[in-house]
Amino acid sequence: MKRGKFLLGVFLTLLFTGGWLFWDYYGRFFNPNVELKDSSIEFYINSSDDFQDVIKSLANESIIKDSSSFRWVANYKNYTGSIKAGRYQIFDGMSNNQLVNLLRSGEQDPVRLIIRSVRTKEELASIVGKHLETDSADLMSLLNNEGYCQRYGFNSTSIFTLFIPNTYEFYWNTTAEEFMTRMAKEYKRFWTDVRVDQAKRIGLTQSQVSTLASIVQAEQGAHPDERPIVAGLYLNRLKKGMRLESDPTLIFALGDFTIKRVLNVHKEVDSPYNTYRNAGLPPGPIFLPEISSIDAVLKPTQSNYIFMCAKEDFSGYHNFASSYREHQNNAIRYQRKLNAQKIYK
Repeated sequence: MKRGKFLLGVFLTLLFTGGWLFWDYYGRFFNPNVELKDSSIEFYINSSDDFQDVIKSLANESIIKDSSSFRWVANYKNYTGSIKAGRYQIFDGMSNNQLVNLLRSGEQDPVRLIIRSVRTKEELASIVGKHLETDSADLMSLLNNEGYCQRYGFNSTSIFTLFIPNTYEFYWNTTAEEFMTRMAKEYKRFWTDVRVDQAKRIGLTQSQVSTLASIVQAEQGAHPDERPIVAGLYLNRLKKGMRLESDPTLIFALGDFTIKRVLNVHKEVDSPYNTYRNAGLPPGPIFLPEISSIDAVLKPTQSNYIFMCAKEDFSGYHNFASSYREHQNNAIRYQRKLNAQKIYK
């Protein structure tokens, strides 16, 4: 009788202990351990982070309630030695099991990177550095490395034309070299056989097309519908051996983007971007041109125009001319309006 009671006691103890252990283990795995103020949060793991960095960040950012249970599950699922860098979307109410599975899988949410019409390589590198783990200094080092640029068929100036303004998706932990490789693929995708043939027909290389497109867009930023006319005008000047005499190239050369009215003194700046003194195209674009501007150069409006002047109604459109006398008349009307508006510089 006593032995039966003893065995029953042992059985109940084992049953209770087993039940408690099962419930404890189940809770560590499946009970919610993520408690957020919002429905979700973006969590970043750097390429240099180890498990201690990860669990410290999760705790410091108040993402997990219980660090010890997360550590236990992470150890059990062999996550501690297989950290994957990236940007992860963590949701409120996730369990340790769900969170470890997410981080261990490396299935991160991509970052939408918008490349706009920036003026310099430095601006581009800064934008990339703000949205990706890529260090802007590392990217600049590649962009200024002549040998590296030659791999893609550019020099350290023309490499800027590799980048086509658009919206791209990247994984956050993309390196500088991975970024360049991706941009080279996008460049090849953009420059279809049709576009390459169009560039050849107007006698320009692909980089020269982008350079001219940047000038066209700078001259006509408000009304894309006029860009093919502007492009045709500049192509006419190039064919005739005339200097482009583009005010935006002077402003770029001077580095003063507050200038509203280009004066004769500005035309004396010593720079390869001074198209009043130097024939042909400048060595590179004055900013990254939009796709519509590139296509405007590739499909220009045929005309005899070689002069242009902003319209005196300040509409953003231009008066075009085939003769210098006609152009002078257009310019006088515009200058009178500038003076009337007291715009002197």
